[in-house]
Amino acid sequence: MAAIASDVRDLALAEAGARRIAWSDHDMPVLRGIRERFAVERPLANVRIAACLHVTSETANLVRTLREGGAEVALCASNPLSTQDDVAAALVVEHGVTVCAIRGEDDDTYYRHINTVVDIRPQIAMDDGADVIGVLHATRRELLDAVIAGTEETTTGVIRLRAMEADGVLGFPVIAVNEAQTKHLFDNRYGTGQSTVDGIIRATNVLLAGRTFVVAGYGWCGRGLAERARGLGANVVVLEVDPLRALQAAMDGFRVSTMAEAAPIGDIFCTATGDKDVIRGEHFERMKDGAIVANTGHFNVEIDLQALRERATSSSEPRPFVEQFVLGNGRTINLLADGRLVNLSAAEGHPASVMDMSFANQALSVEYAVRNADTLEKRVYVVPPAIDEEIARLKLAAMGIEIDVLTDEQRRYLSSWTEGT
Repeated sequence: MAAIASDVRDLALAEAGARRIAWSDHDMPVLRGIRERFAVERPLANVRIAACLHVTSETANLVRTLREGGAEVALCASNPLSTQDDVAAALVVEHGVTVCAIRGEDDDTYYRHINTVVDIRPQIAMDDGADVIGVLHATRRELLDAVIAGTEETTTGVIRLRAMEADGVLGFPVIAVNEAQTKHLFDNRYGTGQSTVDGIIRATNVLLAGRTFVVAGYGWCGRGLAERARGLGANVVVLEVDPLRALQAAMDGFRVSTMAEAAPIGDIFCTATGDKDVIRGEHFERMKDGAIVANTGHFNVEIDLQALRERATSSSEPRPFVEQFVLGNGRTINLLADGRLVNLSAAEGHPASVMDMSFANQALSVEYAVRNADTLEKRVYVVPPAIDEEIARLKLAAMGIEIDVLTDEQRRYLSSWTEGT
């Protein structure tokens, strides 16, 4: 098979990228321990992996781990604005990884990069948003038979893959890494919460205290964002369509409302739903002058951008990652990061310490898939509980935290039905 050429912005950025990768690695002890084991055991020897992930320093340490396990890895971006160009260069120069990712690439380049990466004829498809899996099923079906399994990192991707399974079109087994408790309970909640607030503040430099902050969606990402915004003094309003989640938000002390009610009172709006057209034209028309609108869901479909542009008489860019639209009623709406993931577009994404667990799940899920390839069916699997528990144990140990162990008597009691009052 012919070698696949990398396509990055500038290889001269590699030295800076290497420093950034090393900085993140220091805060990723669980993944580092897995990498050390992989280097000895080589469980992924000669396995070809096509990875479509955010090209960040944390991702680089996952790729290093897969490489130490013996895998051949080709990496492309899962979002046009999330690539750290210096990290992409360092992976090529320092680690010999094929990388096709350039920050700010247009849609044509984005999909050309995905197609280039799948030219390695992958046995594992590693995804964040199901784009590489989607391409394999839509236009590169000749490659499906070679794929052992896939992994999926994000809620949006899992939604798409479960729909494919329900329609009977999923061509290989996929492990939903996002469903691991050591992923969504921490990455989605604490990582998204902190990094989204970070992105909004970096883009705008607004003070959150005293502002009305509207969070659309109260899944783990939305609740993490709501908690962080409240912690900085914002008055948080939560929007939901699921009655149980709405009830949770209310019991957690948040005001629960509808977008129609929230539109005229919100100062900052952020979507975290995984669905499309959450903020629509009729909502823009009711928003305050100067309202800030952002998205932290995977795709830039949660905000109806076409409706916003149709209602605008002009637009400008007063700050990086801020596009200000003047509406026909004279009010302005400030859109952040083109409606894409604001935490990765305007900031640096999740902190390394939380991605440590998420990417440990990725690495161990790939190892599991390779070892169990003959028994996996063409459906979406959750991460095996034993992997989840091992990652939690390793993370606690790295944090210097000890927990109690059940006594034999306690174990017997918990497995018995004969003891009572």
